[in-house]
Amino acid sequence: MKQFFITATDTDAGKTFVSCALIHALTHHNNTLTNEGLKVAAFKPISAGCELVDGQLINEDAKLLCEFANCAQSISHINPISFEEPIAPHIAAKKVNQEITLADIHHHYQQVKSLNADITLVEGAGGWRLPLGPITIKSTLTASIDNKEPTYQFLSDFVKITNLDVILIVNMKLGCLNHALLTYETIKADGVECIAWIANCASNGSMNNLAENIAELEQLLPIPKIAQFDFIADVDEEGNDVSFYEKINVAAKKINLAVLLQ
Repeated sequence: MKQFFITATDTDAGKTFVSCALIHALTHHNNTLTNEGLKVAAFKPISAGCELVDGQLINEDAKLLCEFANCAQSISHINPISFEEPIAPHIAAKKVNQEITLADIHHHYQQVKSLNADITLVEGAGGWRLPLGPITIKSTLTASIDNKEPTYQFLSDFVKITNLDVILIVNMKLGCLNHALLTYETIKADGVECIAWIANCASNGSMNNLAENIAELEQLLPIPKIAQFDFIADVDEEGNDVSFYEKINVAAKKINLAVLLQ
């Protein structure tokens, strides 16, 4: 079973779009043993920005992951920790007198792993160093990471504990070279393997000198680029609506899965 963590250079970099495209590509890739598509489970441990539906907080990103993953998971199974306000999760938690702990995230992740999927894909929130809040008695799992006494916890600590392989999404915009290099260097300094990156044009405003910037990153990042996603408008040149599923189908065909499945 392979396990991947999706992170990005910043928020709104298209993590969910990329995650859904990866899941779609993987579920349509035949398992050589069963001659069927791979079984892919999704996990988005934390979300902030949810709608209250029948007494349950529903995050739109988690809902999309639920639609593409093929292990019959519920929304709450994919996204167990959710907050209504679209703000930093640890601030949202504090406002409703809750605490986000690594122990809770790890517990929920073990439930997802118990599905024994071929691939488990974990989508992060924000960037690599997403704060979860100060260390308390309830969140002592962090202390097992190294010999130092930590005072604060981050979502990246969960990745360190579970030893997930990381896929870095680079939001192709002005400043992305610095953001990509700093993020990659921090991931490596944390002792985690960053195995691939994806260039994602998440904005409809095309980046100046896009090709040159991608070429620079291909030289500067010592990991393979497995895909480049161009922006896809909601309406095509003939005036026809382009659905999210159609966009995902186009993007999925551009992914080189060889690095992930080797």
